[in-house]
Formats: sequence, structure tokens, C-alpha cells
Amino acid sequence: MPKMKSHGGTKKRFKKTGTGKVMRCQAFRDHLASNKKASVKRQHRAKKQIVTADVKAVRRQAPYL
Repeated sequence: MPKMKSHGGTKKRFKKTGTGKVMRCQAFRDHLASNKKASVKRQHRAKKQIVTADVKAVRRQAPYL
């Protein structure tokens, strides 16, 4: 059985934690950042867990994540 290919964009955008949760970066962080509050930019720094409905799709796109 040949290896499955991982989707390149998915590999760049998502990381898996040691416990198996899939994490993502927050959008709307860098573009036009001078207009945004410091608290908003600070909150966007943290990684977020993806919605449980999307976990199956991400794991299918990047099986070796």
C-alpha cells in the first residue's frame, strides 16, 4: 500500500499537540494591524483549537500531521 500524500497548505496551517488536539493560528492578525487594539493583537497571538466538526477533514488532508 503506498503512502498517502499530505496537503501542503494543511501542513503549514495546523499543528498537533502531544495529546492529539489540532491547533490553528488566529486570522486577522497582521493586515492593517495599526488600527487594531493592542489587546486584540495580543489575543490573536495564542493558538486556538479547531472546531470538532473540522478535525476529521484536517486529519484526512494531513494523515501524518
